[in-house]
Amino acid sequence: MKFITTHVIDTVNGRPAAQMSVVLQFQANAAASWETLNRSQTGKDGRIQDLLPETYPRQEGHYRLIFDTTGISSFFPEVIIQFKVSDTHQHYHIPLLLSHFGYTTYRGS
Repeated sequence: MKFITTHVIDTVNGRPAAQMSVVLQFQANAAASWETLNRSQTGKDGRIQDLLPETYPRQEGHYRLIFDTTGISSFFPEVIIQFKVSDTHQHYHIPLLLSHFGYTTYRGS
């Protein structure tokens, strides 16, 4: 089962945000520093199928996705979405819907 996936939509142009750089980071607890686990890019369909490298164990804790949004929004040069993993057996799909002056996210399926 995939663990952490994402999908980015450019809502201004009504299409997937292809070739967007995304960084996955992990923080075990509030006192720990952020650790970069992976750097990837969205495909033609705006998706990244699994951000956690197979060699890295699934862990409970805080994760964040850092999206380089400069190609779509000059107002938001990056978007950071932080979320908590409390069950490592679940799939965490974190979509980003982006326009020039706004964005939204949710936990998808």
